[in-house]
Amino acid sequence: MAAPVDTGLLPAPPLLFEQSVPGRNGVQLAPLDVPRSALLPDELLRTGLPLPELSEPEVVRHFTNTSRRNFSVDQGFYPLGSCTMKYNPKINDRVADLPGLAAIHPYQDEATVQGALRLLWELQEWLGEIAGLPAVSLQPSAGAHGELTGALIIRAYHEAAGRQRTTMLVPDSAHGTNPATAAMAGYRARTVPTGKDGSLDFAALQDALGDDVAGLMITNPNTLGLFVEGITDIAAAVHEAGGLVYMDGANMNAMVGVARPGDLGTDILHFNLHKTFSVPHGGGGPGAGATAVTAELAPFLPPPVVCRDGDRYRHDYRRPRSIGRVRAFYGNFNNAVRGYAYLRSLGGDGLAEMSRLAVLNANYLRAALAGDLELPYPRICKHEAVFSARRVAKDHGVRTLDIAKRLIDYGIHPPTIYFPLIVPEALMVEPTETESKHTLDHFIAALRAILAEAAATPELVRAAPHSTPIGRLDEATAARRPVLTWPLPGDRP
Repeated sequence: MAAPVDTGLLPAPPLLFEQSVPGRNGVQLAPLDVPRSALLPDELLRTGLPLPELSEPEVVRHFTNTSRRNFSVDQGFYPLGSCTMKYNPKINDRVADLPGLAAIHPYQDEATVQGALRLLWELQEWLGEIAGLPAVSLQPSAGAHGELTGALIIRAYHEAAGRQRTTMLVPDSAHGTNPATAAMAGYRARTVPTGKDGSLDFAALQDALGDDVAGLMITNPNTLGLFVEGITDIAAAVHEAGGLVYMDGANMNAMVGVARPGDLGTDILHFNLHKTFSVPHGGGGPGAGATAVTAELAPFLPPPVVCRDGDRYRHDYRRPRSIGRVRAFYGNFNNAVRGYAYLRSLGGDGLAEMSRLAVLNANYLRAALAGDLELPYPRICKHEAVFSARRVAKDHGVRTLDIAKRLIDYGIHPPTIYFPLIVPEALMVEPTETESKHTLDHFIAALRAILAEAAATPELVRAAPHSTPIGRLDEATAARRPVLTWPLPGDRP
């Protein structure tokens, strides 16, 4: 039986200002060995600068303890659905930190950065092979940025052909960024419903297709964690109507080395290069949204693209039909290096094994918890499983949010909740391939223990978490009106 951990997260350390002791310091300046110069004019000097006064160990401990209040994949299980929070090998960080890669500059002469250009060119080639789409841009700096690049390419493609298209089709199981991206590209987003099997409703798609449709933005596997059945028929129908198929590649962790979106009828795909190939989603700095397209759409990619001439590598800026730059230079170069290292270390067979293990782990959880929580679409899933706590809410008044918060007391980061929107009281769990059976069994035991608590002592779950410095927050207000300053004593209202 799983049991709550003692601390969950660490207690809140006091602020530096609250630890300050007058006269204490962490630096001893050496005696002056140069002539003393005149001080600045009085009008440029401040009379008071109330900074905290602490010793060096106190400062180190403060920032170390503060950093440990974050939960990360290096601390524990982080099954945040659709975010692929898997362990990322530290060797990839070491590679990205190599001086020959970390210390170069985009404005250097091409002749002095041939190794870096070769790395980018090979990464383009490998991502193209994985996608089944031959042309790749590494410039977009996030998944949603890759979406926008794809939508702008669709727009440029139709405009080049003299077609006025106004509508982008988006399934109701899509990521929320998809309809937003369509709107940013100037399209009206039209929702296509999900069918009873969790795939796109093909009849509804056919009804929506017309000469106003620019394309379909589809996620596969979708946000229900399910492979979209009939995807080749769906793509053929969109093409027949003159549209293009864009695939949101946020869930590529389930398909790498197993199926190629280009072979299934996809015209444009963005990778979440950072999370599928080595950098935690939301961690390690900005992301990377490499975007792959068909040969027909290659002229529309943002410049520059790295090209190879014999044994030399160069920038290709000559792309007159391009949508233009979407970011400076090549995007986040250090993330490209990490992705390159990840691909080289695993190789083709290793990448396919990665995806198969991700799918196996998700189905282990799905099968184990099928008797404890509802499965709105009870079939084999891909890399993540979506459950519903609707029955728990009805029987005990304990909602998905309460269950997620209680998991923190068991030392587990909450899964994604209330998404996708078409599943009431949804819990989306993505275990990833890097977690052991022992970890998965601990999660199963913790969830069952919480469900037992929901039946016996529902108020205990509704008040969770109990082991954190701060319990329930008004999370909307915290995000929209954050308090980021600490008033000095004289400034208090």
